[in-house]
Amino acid sequence: MNKRRVILEMGAGNDLHGGDYTKAALRAVDDAIHHSSLTMIRSLGLDPEKDMYVDVTIGVQEPDKVDKAAVQAALPYGTVTVDVAKGGLNVPGDEITDVAVIASAAIAVHFDLPEG
Repeated sequence: MNKRRVILEMGAGNDLHGGDYTKAALRAVDDAIHHSSLTMIRSLGLDPEKDMYVDVTIGVQEPDKVDKAAVQAALPYGTVTVDVAKGGLNVPGDEITDVAVIASAAIAVHFDLPEG
């Protein structure tokens, strides 16, 4: 068997007030996964619970402020790994304590598939 990427989806999410990086990341994941319908999984006889591997990459300005376990729990199927990198965007508000956080998400789905 050979682990191959079959889907790559992107999403964006934000927290407009409060500067919550996890909330923005979860919204980016939600945006990405709602762009896909993985009907081919059942067509190919694959089990999304045991055969699917999901790699999530989140981009935000302060990666250490994202709760990776919360992001991992947001994915409904598969063996999920989460990586958080510097990216996204912070947009300062009129008040010093107010910031809009914009997160980006890339979700790659892999399956072990036969060669050829």
